[in-house]
Amino acid sequence: MFDVIVVGGGPAGLNAALVSGRQRRRVLVVDSGSPRNAPAAEMHMFLSRDGFSPAELRKLGRDELSAYPSVECRDGRVDDVTRADGGFIVTLADGQAYQSRKLVLATGQVDLTDTVAGLAERFGRGVFHCPFCHGWETRGMTLAVVGHELPQVMQALYVADRFSDDVVVCTNGHPVPEPAVGRLAAAGIPVREAPITRIEGEEGDLRLVFADGVVLERQAVYHRAPTRQHSALAEQLGCELLPDGCVRVDEFQRTSIPGVYAAGDTARLAALPDALTFVVTGAADGARAAVWLDQELFREDAGLAG
Repeated sequence: MFDVIVVGGGPAGLNAALVSGRQRRRVLVVDSGSPRNAPAAEMHMFLSRDGFSPAELRKLGRDELSAYPSVECRDGRVDDVTRADGGFIVTLADGQAYQSRKLVLATGQVDLTDTVAGLAERFGRGVFHCPFCHGWETRGMTLAVVGHELPQVMQALYVADRFSDDVVVCTNGHPVPEPAVGRLAAAGIPVREAPITRIEGEEGDLRLVFADGVVLERQAVYHRAPTRQHSALAEQLGCELLPDGCVRVDEFQRTSIPGVYAAGDTARLAALPDALTFVVTGAADGARAAVWLDQELFREDAGLAG
Protein backbone atom coordinates (compact mmCIF):
# COMPACT_ATOMS: atom_id res chain seq x y z
CA MET A 1 0.00 0.00 0.00
CA PHE A 2 1.45 3.35 -1.08
CA ASP A 3 0.40 6.58 0.57
CA VAL A 4 0.21 8.19 -2.86
CA ILE A 5 0.68 7.17 -6.47
CA VAL A 6 1.68 9.98 -8.80
CA VAL A 7 0.78 9.41 -12.44
CA GLY A 8 3.13 11.47 -14.59
CA GLY A 9 6.84 12.18 -14.22
CA GLY A 10 7.08 15.78 -15.41
CA PRO A 11 7.79 18.81 -13.19
CA ALA A 12 4.38 18.58 -11.48
CA GLY A 13 4.58 14.88 -10.74
CA LEU A 14 8.23 14.85 -9.69
CA ASN A 15 7.79 17.82 -7.38
CA ALA A 16 4.73 16.22 -5.79
CA ALA A 17 6.81 13.10 -5.17
CA LEU A 18 9.69 15.14 -3.75
CA VAL A 19 7.51 16.96 -1.24
CA SER A 20 5.75 13.74 -0.23
CA GLY A 21 9.04 11.84 0.07
CA ARG A 22 10.44 14.48 2.37
CA GLN A 23 7.45 13.85 4.65
CA ARG A 24 8.38 10.15 4.69
CA ARG A 25 5.34 9.16 2.68
CA ARG A 26 5.56 6.01 0.60
CA VAL A 27 5.27 7.21 -3.00
CA LEU A 28 5.18 5.58 -6.42
CA VAL A 29 5.73 7.69 -9.55
CA VAL A 30 4.63 6.12 -12.83
CA ASP A 31 5.88 7.87 -15.95
CA SER A 32 5.05 7.01 -19.57
CA GLY A 33 8.09 8.94 -20.83
CA SER A 34 6.23 11.15 -23.31
CA PRO A 35 6.24 14.70 -21.88
CA ARG A 36 4.47 17.54 -23.67
CA ASN A 37 7.61 19.66 -23.92
CA ALA A 38 9.78 16.87 -25.35
CA PRO A 39 10.30 18.76 -28.66
CA ALA A 40 11.67 21.84 -26.88
CA ALA A 41 15.42 22.22 -26.46
CA GLU A 42 15.03 24.82 -23.72
CA MET A 43 12.64 25.86 -20.98
CA HIS A 44 12.32 29.34 -19.53
CA MET A 45 11.01 31.36 -16.58
CA PHE A 46 12.28 28.82 -14.03
CA LEU A 47 14.57 30.69 -11.63
CA SER A 48 18.14 29.29 -11.76
CA ARG A 49 17.20 27.06 -14.73
CA ASP A 50 16.32 29.59 -17.46
CA GLY A 51 17.36 28.10 -20.80
CA PHE A 52 17.80 24.66 -19.24
CA SER A 53 16.94 21.46 -21.09
CA PRO A 54 13.52 20.05 -20.07
CA ALA A 55 14.86 16.53 -20.46
CA GLU A 56 17.80 17.29 -18.20
CA LEU A 57 15.47 18.79 -15.58
CA ARG A 58 13.45 15.58 -15.50
CA LYS A 59 16.63 13.53 -15.18
CA LEU A 60 17.89 15.69 -12.30
CA GLY A 61 14.48 15.46 -10.65
CA ARG A 62 14.60 11.68 -10.69
CA ASP A 63 18.15 11.72 -9.39
CA GLU A 64 17.08 13.88 -6.46
CA LEU A 65 14.20 11.53 -5.64
CA SER A 66 16.67 8.67 -5.24
CA ALA A 67 17.78 10.27 -1.96
CA TYR A 68 14.40 9.36 -0.44
CA PRO A 69 14.05 5.59 0.18
CA SER A 70 10.26 5.75 0.37
CA VAL A 71 9.94 7.09 -3.19
CA GLU A 72 9.94 4.71 -6.15
CA CYS A 73 9.91 5.64 -9.86
CA ARG A 74 8.53 3.25 -12.43
CA ASP A 75 8.53 3.64 -16.23
CA GLY A 76 5.23 2.57 -17.71
CA ARG A 77 1.73 3.61 -18.70
CA VAL A 78 -1.25 3.51 -16.36
CA ASP A 79 -4.15 1.92 -18.19
CA ASP A 80 -6.72 1.71 -15.44
CA VAL A 81 -7.57 3.18 -12.04
CA THR A 82 -10.36 1.89 -9.81
CA ARG A 83 -11.54 2.90 -6.37
CA ALA A 84 -11.21 0.21 -3.72
CA ASP A 85 -11.07 -0.04 0.09
CA GLY A 86 -11.07 3.72 0.56
CA GLY A 87 -8.20 4.15 -1.89
CA PHE A 88 -7.23 3.30 -5.44
CA ILE A 89 -5.88 0.40 -7.46
CA VAL A 90 -3.66 1.50 -10.32
CA THR A 91 -3.05 -1.00 -13.12
CA LEU A 92 -0.22 -0.55 -15.61
CA ALA A 93 -0.16 -1.62 -19.25
CA ASP A 94 2.01 -4.63 -18.33
CA GLY A 95 -0.62 -5.87 -15.89
CA GLN A 96 1.16 -4.87 -12.67
CA ALA A 97 -1.23 -3.40 -10.11
CA TYR A 98 -0.50 -1.14 -7.14
CA GLN A 99 -2.67 0.21 -4.36
CA SER A 100 -2.59 3.67 -2.82
CA ARG A 101 -4.53 5.81 -0.42
CA LYS A 102 -4.34 8.95 -2.56
CA LEU A 103 -3.73 9.74 -6.20
CA VAL A 104 -2.08 12.66 -8.00
CA LEU A 105 -2.81 13.03 -11.70
CA ALA A 106 0.02 14.91 -13.40
CA THR A 107 -0.46 13.46 -16.86
CA GLY A 108 -0.48 16.74 -18.80
CA GLN A 109 -1.93 17.55 -22.18
CA VAL A 110 -1.10 16.78 -25.80
CA ASP A 111 -0.79 19.46 -28.50
CA LEU A 112 -2.71 18.56 -31.66
CA THR A 113 -0.29 19.73 -34.33
CA ASP A 114 -1.56 17.88 -37.39
CA THR A 115 -3.42 20.85 -38.90
CA VAL A 116 -0.64 21.76 -41.36
CA ALA A 117 1.93 19.47 -42.99
CA GLY A 118 5.37 20.07 -41.51
CA LEU A 119 4.09 21.83 -38.40
CA ALA A 120 4.40 18.90 -35.99
CA GLU A 121 8.01 18.21 -36.98
CA ARG A 122 8.96 21.80 -36.16
CA PHE A 123 6.83 22.28 -33.05
CA GLY A 124 9.05 23.59 -30.27
CA ARG A 125 11.88 24.16 -32.77
CA GLY A 126 10.91 27.09 -34.94
CA VAL A 127 7.15 26.73 -34.44
CA PHE A 128 6.22 27.90 -30.95
CA HIS A 129 3.01 27.89 -28.95
CA CYS A 130 3.75 30.45 -26.25
CA PRO A 131 5.26 33.96 -26.42
CA PHE A 132 5.94 33.81 -22.68
CA CYS A 133 8.10 30.74 -23.21
CA HIS A 134 9.74 31.74 -26.49
CA GLY A 135 9.02 35.41 -27.15
CA TRP A 136 12.39 36.69 -25.94
CA GLU A 137 14.21 34.32 -28.29
CA THR A 138 12.08 35.50 -31.25
CA ARG A 139 12.42 39.25 -30.59
CA GLY A 140 13.11 41.21 -33.76
CA MET A 141 12.35 38.22 -36.01
CA THR A 142 9.91 38.02 -38.89
CA LEU A 143 6.95 36.09 -37.48
CA ALA A 144 3.85 34.30 -38.69
CA VAL A 145 0.89 33.42 -36.47
CA VAL A 146 -1.02 30.39 -37.76
CA GLY A 147 -4.64 29.79 -36.78
CA HIS A 148 -8.19 31.01 -37.30
CA GLU A 149 -9.78 30.75 -33.86
CA LEU A 150 -10.03 34.05 -32.01
CA PRO A 151 -7.40 33.24 -29.30
CA GLN A 152 -4.99 32.07 -32.01
CA VAL A 153 -5.45 35.19 -34.12
CA MET A 154 -5.29 37.55 -31.15
CA GLN A 155 -1.88 36.11 -30.33
CA ALA A 156 -0.60 38.12 -33.30
CA LEU A 157 -1.49 41.37 -31.52
CA TYR A 158 0.49 40.26 -28.50
CA VAL A 159 3.67 39.24 -30.30
CA ALA A 160 3.48 42.39 -32.45
CA ASP A 161 3.21 44.51 -29.31
CA ARG A 162 6.12 42.79 -27.54
CA PHE A 163 8.56 41.20 -29.92
CA SER A 164 8.31 42.07 -33.62
CA ASP A 165 7.19 44.74 -36.07
CA ASP A 166 6.81 42.16 -38.87
CA VAL A 167 3.97 39.77 -38.08
CA VAL A 168 1.62 38.08 -40.56
CA VAL A 169 -1.56 36.21 -39.60
CA CYS A 170 -2.17 33.03 -41.64
CA THR A 171 -5.67 31.60 -41.15
CA ASN A 172 -5.22 28.51 -43.33
CA GLY A 173 -8.30 28.86 -45.50
CA HIS A 174 -10.59 30.41 -42.90
CA PRO A 175 -11.89 33.97 -42.49
CA VAL A 176 -10.55 36.14 -39.69
CA PRO A 177 -12.93 36.13 -36.70
CA GLU A 178 -15.00 39.31 -36.85
CA PRO A 179 -13.88 40.70 -33.46
CA ALA A 180 -10.24 40.60 -34.65
CA VAL A 181 -10.64 42.22 -38.08
CA GLY A 182 -10.54 45.84 -36.96
CA ARG A 183 -7.88 45.25 -34.33
CA LEU A 184 -5.50 43.62 -36.78
CA ALA A 185 -6.06 46.38 -39.30
CA ALA A 186 -5.47 49.08 -36.70
CA ALA A 187 -2.21 47.39 -35.69
CA GLY A 188 -1.08 47.13 -39.32
CA ILE A 189 -0.90 43.33 -39.20
CA PRO A 190 -1.50 41.75 -42.63
CA VAL A 191 -3.58 38.61 -43.05
CA ARG A 192 -3.29 35.72 -45.49
CA GLU A 193 -6.43 33.58 -45.62
CA ALA A 194 -5.25 31.13 -48.32
CA PRO A 195 -4.85 27.49 -47.23
CA ILE A 196 -1.35 26.50 -46.15
CA THR A 197 -0.02 23.51 -48.06
CA ARG A 198 3.00 22.90 -45.85
CA ILE A 199 5.71 24.45 -43.68
CA GLU A 200 9.29 23.90 -44.77
CA GLY A 201 12.80 24.84 -43.65
CA GLU A 202 14.70 24.93 -40.40
CA GLU A 203 14.51 27.00 -37.24
CA GLY A 204 15.32 30.59 -38.15
CA ASP A 205 14.62 30.00 -41.86
CA LEU A 206 11.05 28.77 -42.38
CA ARG A 207 8.81 28.88 -45.43
CA LEU A 208 5.02 28.73 -45.40
CA VAL A 209 3.85 27.41 -48.76
CA PHE A 210 0.27 28.36 -49.69
CA ALA A 211 -2.18 26.65 -52.01
CA ASP A 212 -2.21 29.72 -54.28
CA GLY A 213 1.54 29.33 -54.89
CA VAL A 214 2.71 32.10 -52.59
CA VAL A 215 5.68 31.34 -50.32
CA LEU A 216 6.04 33.35 -47.11
CA GLU A 217 9.50 33.35 -45.57
CA ARG A 218 9.57 33.72 -41.81
CA GLN A 219 12.16 33.25 -39.08
CA ALA A 220 9.66 31.81 -36.59
CA VAL A 221 6.02 30.77 -36.41
CA TYR A 222 3.56 30.91 -33.52
CA HIS A 223 0.70 28.44 -33.39
CA ARG A 224 -1.53 27.99 -30.38
CA ALA A 225 -2.45 24.39 -31.05
CA PRO A 226 -5.64 22.84 -29.69
CA THR A 227 -5.03 20.29 -26.96
CA ARG A 228 -6.48 17.17 -25.39
CA GLN A 229 -5.81 15.32 -22.18
CA HIS A 230 -2.77 13.04 -22.43
CA SER A 231 -4.60 10.43 -20.37
CA ALA A 232 -8.26 9.45 -19.99
CA LEU A 233 -7.79 8.57 -16.31
CA ALA A 234 -9.47 11.70 -14.94
CA GLU A 235 -12.55 11.12 -17.06
CA GLN A 236 -12.50 7.43 -16.16
CA LEU A 237 -12.49 8.30 -12.46
CA GLY A 238 -15.40 10.69 -12.96
CA CYS A 239 -13.47 13.88 -12.24
CA GLU A 240 -15.29 17.03 -13.28
CA LEU A 241 -13.89 18.47 -16.49
CA LEU A 242 -14.07 22.08 -17.62
CA PRO A 243 -15.35 23.03 -21.11
CA ASP A 244 -11.78 23.08 -22.48
CA GLY A 245 -11.16 19.54 -21.23
CA CYS A 246 -9.00 20.48 -18.25
CA VAL A 247 -9.62 18.78 -14.92
CA ARG A 248 -11.33 21.15 -12.52
CA VAL A 249 -9.41 21.57 -9.25
CA ASP A 250 -9.83 23.79 -6.23
CA GLU A 251 -7.21 25.91 -4.48
CA PHE A 252 -5.82 22.76 -2.83
CA GLN A 253 -5.38 20.97 -6.21
CA ARG A 254 -8.25 18.64 -5.27
CA THR A 255 -10.46 17.28 -8.02
CA SER A 256 -14.16 16.60 -7.59
CA ILE A 257 -13.34 12.99 -6.62
CA PRO A 258 -12.25 12.56 -2.98
CA GLY A 259 -8.63 11.47 -2.66
CA VAL A 260 -7.73 12.49 -6.23
CA TYR A 261 -5.52 15.53 -6.78
CA ALA A 262 -4.39 16.95 -10.12
CA ALA A 263 -1.41 19.15 -10.94
CA GLY A 264 0.27 20.80 -13.90
CA ASP A 265 -1.36 21.69 -17.19
CA THR A 266 -3.76 18.75 -16.95
CA ALA A 267 -5.83 20.83 -14.51
CA ARG A 268 -6.83 24.37 -13.62
CA LEU A 269 -9.03 26.47 -11.39
CA ALA A 270 -12.40 27.29 -12.92
CA ALA A 271 -11.68 31.00 -12.45
CA LEU A 272 -8.71 30.88 -14.83
CA PRO A 273 -9.28 31.13 -18.61
CA ASP A 274 -6.51 28.64 -19.48
CA ALA A 275 -4.24 26.04 -17.93
CA LEU A 276 -0.77 27.53 -17.51
CA THR A 277 1.79 25.54 -19.47
CA PHE A 278 4.92 26.77 -17.69
CA VAL A 279 7.36 24.35 -16.09
CA VAL A 280 7.62 26.48 -12.96
CA THR A 281 3.86 26.61 -12.38
CA GLY A 282 3.60 22.87 -12.96
CA ALA A 283 6.24 22.28 -10.29
CA ALA A 284 4.39 24.65 -7.96
CA ASP A 285 1.10 22.80 -8.50
CA GLY A 286 2.83 19.54 -7.65
CA ALA A 287 4.19 20.96 -4.41
CA ARG A 288 0.81 22.41 -3.47
CA ALA A 289 -0.97 19.12 -4.15
CA ALA A 290 1.55 17.19 -2.05
CA VAL A 291 1.34 19.57 0.92
CA TRP A 292 -2.44 19.42 1.19
CA LEU A 293 -2.54 15.72 0.39
CA ASP A 294 -0.11 15.09 3.24
CA GLN A 295 -2.29 17.12 5.60
CA GLU A 296 -5.32 15.11 4.53
CA LEU A 297 -3.50 11.85 5.27
CA PHE A 298 -2.35 13.18 8.64
CA ARG A 299 -5.87 14.20 9.65
CA GLU A 300 -7.25 10.82 8.63
CA ASP A 301 -4.63 8.94 10.63
CA ALA A 302 -5.14 11.19 13.66
CA GLY A 303 -8.89 10.78 13.55
CA LEU A 304 -9.36 14.46 12.72
CA ALA A 305 -10.97 14.05 9.31
CA GLY A 306 -14.49 15.27 8.71
